[in-house]
Amino acid sequence: MSNSATNDHGFNPRLIAGVVVIGIVAFIALWALIALGPQLSSGKDGGGHALSKAAPGYAGIVDLVERAGADVELRRRVDTTQYDEYEPLLVLTPTHRTRAPEIAELLDAQRSTAALIVLPKWQTIAVPGQTQKPGWVSAGVPARPPAKMLPSAHFGTVEIKAAASKAQEVPARLAGRSFIAALPDNVQTITGDNLETLIAGPNGGAVLAQVGDRDLYILADPDLINNFAFSTRDRAVAAANLIDAIAEYADADGLVFDLTLNGFGGQRSLLRFAFVPPFIGITLCLIAAGLLALWQAWMRFGPALRPGRAIPVSKAALIANSADLIKQARRELDGADAYVKSQRIAIARRIHAPGGFDDAATDRWIDKHLDPGSELFSSLARRLPLARNTHEFLADAQALHDIRKDLLRDS
Repeated sequence: MSNSATNDHGFNPRLIAGVVVIGIVAFIALWALIALGPQLSSGKDGGGHALSKAAPGYAGIVDLVERAGADVELRRRVDTTQYDEYEPLLVLTPTHRTRAPEIAELLDAQRSTAALIVLPKWQTIAVPGQTQKPGWVSAGVPARPPAKMLPSAHFGTVEIKAAASKAQEVPARLAGRSFIAALPDNVQTITGDNLETLIAGPNGGAVLAQVGDRDLYILADPDLINNFAFSTRDRAVAAANLIDAIAEYADADGLVFDLTLNGFGGQRSLLRFAFVPPFIGITLCLIAAGLLALWQAWMRFGPALRPGRAIPVSKAALIANSADLIKQARRELDGADAYVKSQRIAIARRIHAPGGFDDAATDRWIDKHLDPGSELFSSLARRLPLARNTHEFLADAQALHDIRKDLLRDS
């Protein structure tokens, strides 16, 4: 039990190192997901955008157009690049919470590029346990979007209405071709002074309108091309014909579905720049430098040292500390009389010197017990207090210590 208590240091170095490494990796992963989350999202949220496979989404028309061989792009950023030989149709799918400046920014960035704004219609919810598949919705309620979401500088004054009507098929003609447009129940229409009707609704409003003579179009009801339109084969064919006719009418070379209005854009930020080229190299170097600094600190210092006693517990330590104190005070020579006295008393006691002797008589008694020819104790006792330096003092003190060792047979 005592051994286990002695070996228990409170912390396991490997465990602590593992916790630190996991914490660093989790911290870096958290900030990477925050920065790149919108770009890495699968879009399975039941919204009305090109990634969504729910009823209000547009994944169906995207897949159909791609299978037909058309050029389709899902754009997660505001692109200001203009190509002379490539002019796609930009498809914007705003939500009910989209603001007019956001749409204006995209249109201004594209300048002369043709654009189609598909207005939102449905407010949807996904009830846990009642949704058939991930990314689908459980229920939806039609809700007219606010007309103020369309910037007046581009569209003028507009009004959005919902006509109480039944689903019907109406003939339409666009870009010199005739086709059938499948209007849903309670079709949503738009009116405005600067709008030219391309496909009319049942009550006089426009289901598809063009803004003046610009390549800017508004599809008032998304049910003509969204996933809900793919509930039947006829409506799916009508949706494909409609989007193809709009692209041909706008003389577009492909389709670009914007995702920034739906929250899937890669906005500019210092945090995002740290995890994309070319700055990802600097980020990796900083991470490696931090790990190396952590490793160096771990190997340099190691476990904490236990503090020792200021004064060790032993006679030798006490003597050493006393001698060091005397040396620092430079009072070595002042202890000569005391040293001679201590040696005299120790030797006299062991050789049984008669009591009542003074110091001189005691020294003569000690001299009688020395070997002939050896240096006398009495002469050393007189000379030691007269030492002029530490070298003389140490030599005479060592001689006294040798006499005591010879007489007493000790160390």
